[in-house]
Amino acid sequence: MTGALRVTQPLDQIHTNPFDDDKLREECGVFGVIGTLDAANFTALGLHALQHRGQEAGGIVSHDDEQGFNSVRRFGYVRDSFTSAKVMEQLPGDLSIGHVRYSTAGSKGNTAIRDVQPFFGEFAMGGAAIAHNGNITNAIALRKELIERGSIFQSSSDSECIIHLMARSLQQNIPQRMEDALRRVEGAFSIVAMTQTQLIGVRDPLGVRPLVLGKVGEGWALSSETCALDIIGAEFVREIHPGEMVVITAKGVESIYPFRPARPRFCVFEHIYFSRPDSILGGRSVYETREAIGRELAKESPVDADLVCPVPDSGTPAAIGYSFESGIPYAMGIIRNQYMGRTFIEPSEQIRNMGVRLKLNVNRALIRGKRVILVDDSVVRGTTSRKIKEMILDAGAAEVHFRIASPPTAWPCFYGVDTPQREKLLAATMTEEEMRQHLTVDSLKFISLNGLYRAVNGADRDNAQPQYCDACFSGDYPVIPTDQIASGFQMKAAE
Repeated sequence: MTGALRVTQPLDQIHTNPFDDDKLREECGVFGVIGTLDAANFTALGLHALQHRGQEAGGIVSHDDEQGFNSVRRFGYVRDSFTSAKVMEQLPGDLSIGHVRYSTAGSKGNTAIRDVQPFFGEFAMGGAAIAHNGNITNAIALRKELIERGSIFQSSSDSECIIHLMARSLQQNIPQRMEDALRRVEGAFSIVAMTQTQLIGVRDPLGVRPLVLGKVGEGWALSSETCALDIIGAEFVREIHPGEMVVITAKGVESIYPFRPARPRFCVFEHIYFSRPDSILGGRSVYETREAIGRELAKESPVDADLVCPVPDSGTPAAIGYSFESGIPYAMGIIRNQYMGRTFIEPSEQIRNMGVRLKLNVNRALIRGKRVILVDDSVVRGTTSRKIKEMILDAGAAEVHFRIASPPTAWPCFYGVDTPQREKLLAATMTEEEMRQHLTVDSLKFISLNGLYRAVNGADRDNAQPQYCDACFSGDYPVIPTDQIASGFQMKAAE
């Protein structure tokens, strides 16, 4: 059996954590491996390492010469879904891909199992599965066209458009059909796909989202981040280049460049927040980059204070950098509850109203009477920032100063990040001083866009190579968000 896909679905949906943590969320992580025994087990480990990129749901597809393609899709954490022998024995073979998800396109907050990737398609030359990180900005237009031409969609995900475009291609093999399909697609995509004998990886021409190649024994692995290669003992080989497709078989890795060359615009927020601090981006440790951002922030926005405290956990490296540069002692003024996860089941209204206190607690003995600098990675709606400030003051702090390791987030992202509508972004409607008053803190300062670039790339924005995608800060969208404009979104006026 080499064609039909066997699918195992869950009986129940796991409730996700209802508390709004006021962060931008990277929506997906992808992973794949070829040429190893029990490939799905490697994929499950890789997805576990990528759990920060999506906690809503996960899926794994594998291929075995005797049983063909097999799929398991589940809601919730990888550790709860893909660790039992009973589940993993349903995924035999030496070739596998997987995906972790938090919905961006498609239904939000009411995800159906049909929206959980990887997606599978049966073509004349055999089956193929695909897992996508990013967002297709012309998906609504493509979907309308495909439905009018007879396509029947099974999900609400923008990623399914790729499968239907591949089905309508006249090319002779699956990699060529994928090339054909992706030339119709606008937006951001890092893709891991598989056929019966091939593992395929591809990045969009701008390279907005990450994708890396690793060597594991005699086999190969593809991953959103290098931290997932580490967990399976794979050697990091290199990043997949913007606009590159790799086709990996038993013979090795073939590299193809099917798209028109473009200036790379990698997402700068991967450096600030999305990627794990133990990953490598652009040849540099994410942790070191975040520490450098903190140092730059201290140079730009000094303040007299007694302690530098991170908002855990994402603010920690930047807070360390700020402390080093400023000479102000670093301290863990806020302690995170490590056991508060997104699977907190059906809390009562009274418990729900406790909000941030279920996740974070103030180290009162340390904070009392101190002038405190709180370092966080971003401010989106500002709701959590206000609650944290109140907790610090309740603990007896003399002053509270916020230092933010990113510029003000004033524009929504359309390239694979869950962003509120623009009018719900605090920086879209307020100046920095108005935000300070809204948060009722003693001072509030964001790193400048040039300061961010200096920390990440060693040069001001206009001189930096490569240029990053910083649309959420600047309103400079490298790919026109076709669907959003059709729905009434107004781009930033030309200066």
